[in-house]
Amino acid sequence: MASILNQTQELQESSSRVLKHVRCKSYFIFPGESSLSDGLRGVLYFLALAYCFIGLSAITARFFKSMENVVKHSRKVVAVDPITKAEVITYKKVWNFTIADISLLAFGTSFPQISLATIDAIQNIGERKAGGLGPGTLVGSAAFDLFPIHAVCVVMPKAGELKKISDLGVWLVELVWSFWAYIWLYIILEVWSPNVITLVEALLTVVQYGLLLVHAYAQDKRWPYLSLPMSRGDRPEEWVPEEIDPSKDENDVHDLYSDAAQESVESGNRNIVDIFSIHSANNDTGITYHTVADTPPESLTRNGKAKNSTVLDIWKHQFVDAITLETSVSKKMDSIYLQIAKSFWQLLLAPWKLLFAFVPPCNIAHGWVAFICSLLFISGVAYILTKLTDLISCVTGIDPYVIAFTALAGGTSWPDLVASKIAAERQLTADSAIANITCSNSVNIYVGIGVPWLINTVYNYFAYKEPLRIENAKGLSFSLLIFFATSVGCIVVLVLRRLIIGAELGGPRLWAWLTSAYFMMLWVVFVVLSSLKVSGII
Repeated sequence: MASILNQTQELQESSSRVLKHVRCKSYFIFPGESSLSDGLRGVLYFLALAYCFIGLSAITARFFKSMENVVKHSRKVVAVDPITKAEVITYKKVWNFTIADISLLAFGTSFPQISLATIDAIQNIGERKAGGLGPGTLVGSAAFDLFPIHAVCVVMPKAGELKKISDLGVWLVELVWSFWAYIWLYIILEVWSPNVITLVEALLTVVQYGLLLVHAYAQDKRWPYLSLPMSRGDRPEEWVPEEIDPSKDENDVHDLYSDAAQESVESGNRNIVDIFSIHSANNDTGITYHTVADTPPESLTRNGKAKNSTVLDIWKHQFVDAITLETSVSKKMDSIYLQIAKSFWQLLLAPWKLLFAFVPPCNIAHGWVAFICSLLFISGVAYILTKLTDLISCVTGIDPYVIAFTALAGGTSWPDLVASKIAAERQLTADSAIANITCSNSVNIYVGIGVPWLINTVYNYFAYKEPLRIENAKGLSFSLLIFFATSVGCIVVLVLRRLIIGAELGGPRLWAWLTSAYFMMLWVVFVVLSSLKVSGII
């Protein structure tokens, strides 16, 4: 009898090893969680993961508003007219739009993935091997950026409308550096020092981000010997079309990003806050650029002049807005079901909005204080995501790497999707919509993977005098090869669209939707093949 019981126990243990799953003892908040069934815990943790993505979207909205205030900052330039000898005062933008695209915009939209990878690296300090969560998320995010986001952007212009890249030189520079990033990653994983990352490799990875910034700026300024001999296309004086006069129709436009702007919407001030306002004027002009709604809500003003419009007034209004479930938009809805759905959505957002209301108003120090605070909150949400991902892997037996480049990559890439979608809709050219994708992919490797690996390799160098071992390097390398192959297919189609239709985005509706479906097919191919490889099936 004892022999039979022992054989049964051994059979159960063998089955658990085959399924790569044993009873999970870890928990998220309460120790009693471990007494629940694994199936129920898996569902609850997945729901919590989705709710964190909602929170990530909410804080990203505030982050965009702060970033917009940073990039719209201008400096006063005083010159003397040679004829009249009178002083001529102009205001020039501090930020070059190409650098702003690669640094603030691409870095900001990629910060959830970067933060998650960095937290994963810090948690693995002392271990002689790197965590797979960060690199898996970043490679999966690159695939999500390139395929689904391109699929969305290509159908955003109106039927028949064409939107093309006006500065092909800058885009080609960004594209080359983006492709090289993944070639470089494969080289250091499989060729230079297989399965390990040395301190020199990690340092060179980070340094290449600086080289990308210099090269892109050189191309934008057409520096000799450092830029491609390509003339810049017709760039509109105003990259963002003028908004509809709010006095004509108050219901036409509203802000999608900022709670502060939402207050203005509800009080009658319909000025749009546009994260792409850095492109609103030609880079060579000295005029100020597109006006944005950075004034307090109308409820705080009288006769066009601020009334008690202190920082505390605006900050207080953020908390009032966070606990307001019924907005003027929901009140105007005809359908009771739409009103209920809108109120339910506001209820879901309320805890996040109340938490993120602690972020200071964006009019302090040109938005830098809110910018930094938003990044800190994003890091906090990313930390929760890492814990939930570990628990989901623990209770379901799914490889963390598979979760990383599917669910985590899609959820943390939501800011990229929103930014590129708005750019494809609002801007007259396709530059920022496509540049945000290519630049984000470069940032994912040079910063998102480079910095965490640099942290771990520095520690290992001084503590153990040995490099950082990469767990499942073969699976990561395979994903890189699949991504590279499918990305070539994506870029070829964009080039063909430029040659045949005349633009990368828009065009005849049928061809736009066929292109979108093709891009989504490439993403499915990447996800399926990478998952099968990591799971050991192929």
